[in-house]
Amino acid sequence: MTLFLNQLINGLQIGSIYALIALGYTMVYGIVKLINFAHGDIIMVGAYAALLSMTSLGLPFPLAVVISMVVCIVVGVVIERVAYKPLRSSPRISSLITAIGVSLFLQNLAQTIFSATPKPFPTIFTVAPISVGSLNISFTTLLTIVLSLLLMALLQFVVRSTRTGKAMRAVSEDTGAAQLMGINVNTTISITFAIGCALAAIGAVLYCIAYPRVQPTMGSLPGLKAFIAAVLGGIGIIPGAMLGGLIMGVAESLTKGYISSSLADAVVYGILIIVLLVKPAGLLGKKTSEKV
Repeated sequence: MTLFLNQLINGLQIGSIYALIALGYTMVYGIVKLINFAHGDIIMVGAYAALLSMTSLGLPFPLAVVISMVVCIVVGVVIERVAYKPLRSSPRISSLITAIGVSLFLQNLAQTIFSATPKPFPTIFTVAPISVGSLNISFTTLLTIVLSLLLMALLQFVVRSTRTGKAMRAVSEDTGAAQLMGINVNTTISITFAIGCALAAIGAVLYCIAYPRVQPTMGSLPGLKAFIAAVLGGIGIIPGAMLGGLIMGVAESLTKGYISSSLADAVVYGILIIVLLVKPAGLLGKKTSEKV
């Protein structure tokens, strides 16, 4: 039982990070129907920004997180305006190919600037683990889960109860009607990218605390798993991204603990395939009809 609870808690930790990253995928897809494969590399950008802020500039960790968020927001909005905005009226395959191209560009740019050699991420917390019976829960694990849940709840509040969130939902439902109602579609889309990138920056820092190594390709695997989490929960649906991320993390952790570490990814992808065979729209997704 102790082993199970430990693996469950570890799964919730990494699942919370996947969920934070998946929110960026699902928000962007919900508004512009774009699968932003460059979103995983925003994690890498945020990790390097935080690392350089602490090591080269000597800034404290909280300020480094803020700088990482700002850098990710700027990079994300610039990518949206330069690479994606001109292609909104083009076929979706064009935007998809562009997103892959942007991803490769960011990876190679980082490799040129920082080299391919992994850089160690400094130790942030030295707090003793919290003991609950026979369980020892690290402070980092507890912080990751609590912070992720708070950010998810805050995002849900913003989307459901604020003027900006209502504009985002209106653009998602019908871009043309939203424009007729006076909503600035371009600004709304940029805000969506900015929020998703800010969450990715926080996810990047939490990921680096759990796995203290920064390298140009570090965002590829977490980004792919976060995308799968978004699809698993129902892409375009914010609670679905949260649920999918947690399921992914727990399934991965339990597989590593009880079966084999080498089969963890295979089990996760297998769960995705089974869910999509049974419910193609995802766990929380709904079937929609489209006129042709």
